[in-house]
Amino acid sequence: MSMAIEPGAAPADAEEGALLRQLFLAYPDALLLVDGAGRIARANPAASRLLGYSLAELQGLGVDDLVPTAQRDRHGALRQAYAHAPRGRPMGTQLELVALRKDGRQVTVEIALSPVAGLSRPYVVAAVRDVHAYPRVQQVMQRAHYSEHLAQLGRLAVDARDPQQLLDQVSAAAAAVLKADSALLFLRDADLPGFRVASGAGLMPGTAPGASVPDRADTLPGYVSRLGQPVSVPDLRREARFAVPAGFAEAGLVVALAVPLSDRGHVIGVFVVGARTQLHFGDDELHFVESLCNLMATCLQRAQSEDALKHAQRLETVGQLTGGIAHDFNNLLTIIQGSLQVLQDLPALGGDRQGQQLLASAARASRRGAELTAKLLAFSRRQMLQPDAVDIGAMLHSLAEMLRRTLDQRIRIEVDVANGCPAVLADPGQLDAALLNIAINARDAMLEGGTLRFAASAVDGPPQALRAELDGPGVVGGYVAIAVADTGTGMTEAVKRRAFEPFFTTKEAGRGTGLGLSTVYGFVKQSRGALALDSRAGAGTTITLYLPRPLRPDTPVESALSVHAALPAGLRVLLVEDDADVRAVVQAFLENLGCRASAFASGEQALLTLSDGTDFDLLLSDIALGAGMRGMQLAAAAQQQLPQLAVLLMSGYSADLLQADRDAPASWELLRKPFTRDQLAAAVARLIAERDARNEPRRDAKD
Repeated sequence: MSMAIEPGAAPADAEEGALLRQLFLAYPDALLLVDGAGRIARANPAASRLLGYSLAELQGLGVDDLVPTAQRDRHGALRQAYAHAPRGRPMGTQLELVALRKDGRQVTVEIALSPVAGLSRPYVVAAVRDVHAYPRVQQVMQRAHYSEHLAQLGRLAVDARDPQQLLDQVSAAAAAVLKADSALLFLRDADLPGFRVASGAGLMPGTAPGASVPDRADTLPGYVSRLGQPVSVPDLRREARFAVPAGFAEAGLVVALAVPLSDRGHVIGVFVVGARTQLHFGDDELHFVESLCNLMATCLQRAQSEDALKHAQRLETVGQLTGGIAHDFNNLLTIIQGSLQVLQDLPALGGDRQGQQLLASAARASRRGAELTAKLLAFSRRQMLQPDAVDIGAMLHSLAEMLRRTLDQRIRIEVDVANGCPAVLADPGQLDAALLNIAINARDAMLEGGTLRFAASAVDGPPQALRAELDGPGVVGGYVAIAVADTGTGMTEAVKRRAFEPFFTTKEAGRGTGLGLSTVYGFVKQSRGALALDSRAGAGTTITLYLPRPLRPDTPVESALSVHAALPAGLRVLLVEDDADVRAVVQAFLENLGCRASAFASGEQALLTLSDGTDFDLLLSDIALGAGMRGMQLAAAAQQQLPQLAVLLMSGYSADLLQADRDAPASWELLRKPFTRDQLAAAVARLIAERDARNEPRRDAKD
């Protein structure tokens, strides 16, 4: 058969005819020789394979029969139009067409048409190629298939509230799309030094959800996590880099692809896909699995961030509530403490021993109430630090006594304070709360009992490795090292790396917020100190606080609380306080200290007095003054009229104190409620002395 002459005619050259016939038969694309009526005159074996007909069945078959029924009329019109003006039409320039096989299946094809000239009747050679036969097309379609599934899983990741739902869907999708027999996700276990099976498809023996795998270099997830990059295993039966899980061998897996999941530079899990047949995991398959891992890591990170946000929102709500309650309590405690001090000074009770004992007992109770509100504010992180010299030995012994009454009796508590251990410069309430936080963590690590040991000693500074953590150049006077050690379960290296992260906790749900050690860390840093953590799994934990000593170590620890400050006689004080009972108590304090106090309930009333030309040495005002002018506004307006006026602001609401500490001029002083008469006297004396020191150069210049 020759394609250059009409079928049946004798070839001019037998050898050429045989060659053309062999080319027609061997051509890889389907070739159809179609006459002017649209009937197939000849077909090659490739056409038989593509269309599902035998060569004999194709002979005489109309080409319209190879077109889906819905498209035949249109195809017939196009064929007739082509017959009137036949021309060459190369493959790949037309839209994709569909051929109908004998079995009813449709095949997407490309068709090239070539008119045959020089014959007695018109013929056209149609070259038909299955689009999927192109290797590049197959690759593009495979990539599109992967992208489609990634898009579907991406939509699920956006909508899913529970990350476990996405993890399960990803495992199932990976196994189905890659035609694999198994897909497993191993995630780092927060409680144990290893991995756990978080989800899987085609599970094998020993790989049920929740099953654990040690984090060692000889395990599959341990090896991949240490390597930090994908690992392809072409033959699990010959793998020597790590021990192949027994379940893989029992399931008959032959090949595997393992890809790490990373979150902010840390490997948090490993995703493994395996098959019983020699599947080829090429670059496209690797990119697909890596994209799945990125999707899962992002989903897990989002879930963690949402949990952290919920914690923060709950904490903010508790902070607002406790801040408001503490403000009211501090006003009440100011009244109670002030009234008790006034009563103690009454001559009628001076010789009444029982009355003095009752007053002292009530005063102690009010101080404990003030400590309680301070702890509420410390919990809500709304406490303004007020560093003072703290006798660390007395604090540790007091804390130990309290813990002996409240902790498990199986926990032995020891205190070891070096002889001559100096005081530390820190906020007493915050330091007490920090040590209590550490003690509670130690208790939770010693469920079967153990030893909790407090120790304190003077040091020149923190270890060299911690010097870089100090805020500033360090403290000239040296430091005190306060160590809290337990004999509990200890921490793994992974847990140690995240121990001070906010919201990170290894405790079960409902038992911890993950804020304990992070709050301790923040307090120590804010106190210009450093924090050291020493722990090993099964060997207990030691946390050491390095806090600075006071700059004047010779100052008695509680001298400011017990000694009346020397105040100028007849100091003129403008007192502004909206709570009548608090106002009365503070006015009594001032008069007892020899001051002349003019008391007002609002800032507007106080400004009217200043407008009348009345002179004052000191403004003592609450920051929150009800619905009217606030204390800071009053102080600014008052100093415009009296530039030499000293300003002392007070509040029982730490949020106000924090804002004032940030926004107020450095020359203003802040006083936290509740306060004693001695604390008020010390603050006023310090403020007046600083004002006089600033004004002294001016007087010298005038002289």
